[in-house]
Amino acid sequence: MNQDNNDSVSLNNNEAGALKYEESFADLLEKSPFLPERLRPGQKIKTRIISISGDQVYIDLHGKSDGAIDLSEFTNEDGTVYAKKGDEIDAFFLNVENGIRKFTSRIHGYSAAKFNTIKSAFEAGIPVNGEVTREIKSGFEVSVSGIKCFCPFSQIDLRGGRKEIIYLGQSFPFKVLEFTSEGRNIVVSRRALLEQEKQEQVNKLKEALTNGMEISGTIRAVKNFGAFIDIGGIDALIPASEISWDRSDSPANVLSIGQEIKAKIISLDWDNNQLTLSIKATQPDPWTGVEERYSAGSRINGPIVRLTPFGAFVTLEAGIDGLIHISNLGAGRRINHPREVVTTGQTVEAYVLSVDTANRKISLSMQPKAEPKEIILPAVGELVEGIVDKIMPFGIFLKMETGLSGLIPNSETGTPSGTDLKKTFKPGSKMQAVVIESDSGKNRIKLSCKALTEKTDREDFEQYVVSSVVDSSSPKNIGSLGEILRAKMEEKNLSV
Repeated sequence: MNQDNNDSVSLNNNEAGALKYEESFADLLEKSPFLPERLRPGQKIKTRIISISGDQVYIDLHGKSDGAIDLSEFTNEDGTVYAKKGDEIDAFFLNVENGIRKFTSRIHGYSAAKFNTIKSAFEAGIPVNGEVTREIKSGFEVSVSGIKCFCPFSQIDLRGGRKEIIYLGQSFPFKVLEFTSEGRNIVVSRRALLEQEKQEQVNKLKEALTNGMEISGTIRAVKNFGAFIDIGGIDALIPASEISWDRSDSPANVLSIGQEIKAKIISLDWDNNQLTLSIKATQPDPWTGVEERYSAGSRINGPIVRLTPFGAFVTLEAGIDGLIHISNLGAGRRINHPREVVTTGQTVEAYVLSVDTANRKISLSMQPKAEPKEIILPAVGELVEGIVDKIMPFGIFLKMETGLSGLIPNSETGTPSGTDLKKTFKPGSKMQAVVIESDSGKNRIKLSCKALTEKTDREDFEQYVVSSVVDSSSPKNIGSLGEILRAKMEEKNLSV
């Protein structure tokens, strides 16, 4: 194989030196008839094998004489000889022994032919086969045709593996990344070939895969957040939420490494080479027909799987959870957190309040749904009694014995404008009022203290008139009706 003309090499201990140029024997013969005197130890020549005899390989020195190379340099480990007559080789002059010019075909103790093979592979970008022999600092030593090469940890595979038990003693194809210093520094990479192979597989998958397609693959790794599946050279992710309809199961409880599964493609992102799959998409949707299975008012039993500040989730079946809102947990009493009533894992009996299939929600209650009571509002003009509940800038809320509340506006309190209602009316105190508005559609009741006073005055007057008519027929009746009325009003004012 040909090399650049200005090659310079260093030889073993028996090499006396090296020239910094290369000449063919034809050129040397043209320059001088005294060829032996022009050869210097370490000088490289291009020649061919003219014969193999005994333990020597003889090379052509253009008829002046023959050179010799030890046969061992062309012998494989199994004893077979790979050199043959007519092969063109590079040879390096060593010395003269017993009148025979001795040469070597090795560079740095290795076969020049093998070095040239690696160099040619480097220049052409083609892979070479190598065996991982040992782990050294920052990487692995790789033997390529017996020549030591270096493979960094980051270049041994796609993930930068460092577990020597996986790689030591194994042979792989490698790409030659660097070939410098006449073969003293050879860097190889397995990762470069794996990436190339992966890209070729990705290109094929781009043409074949579409969203919604069902594919098969092998589980390569299982994590808390999901599982990675090998679909033919590249990995796809099955998120934990897409492994099973039963969300209480962890990925490790459902899947195992090496398991063959079928899944559906739910997302393709070729820009980032990310594929997302779903196993549960290949299974029947449990929400189909859920309204028939869990009608409003029906009773269910199930374990509590999750507590939140707003309620407790109960599993009805795989993939279907119902929510007991915190307001439906306390059996009428106010609670601050569901943990005050229930615990995770506890099996409870509950009642279905409503089913929302579109939003996949089921509302539950620990108590059966109570039928709403008919609310009867007091009639206009009716006298009611209650307790002062709240005092607001716009009036007073009076809570009646029936549990209903009514509003006494400022203008109906019977107090002068600007009166401080908080000083006049105390929360918790009892008082009476008259209903002046009753709206059953809005459940709104408006009351009046002022109307109560007017009602009382009118009733007193009507009672007085009746009694006066009766008394007027009596001999004791004296004075006019006006005098009697005046006396009655004075009596009332004195009582106030």
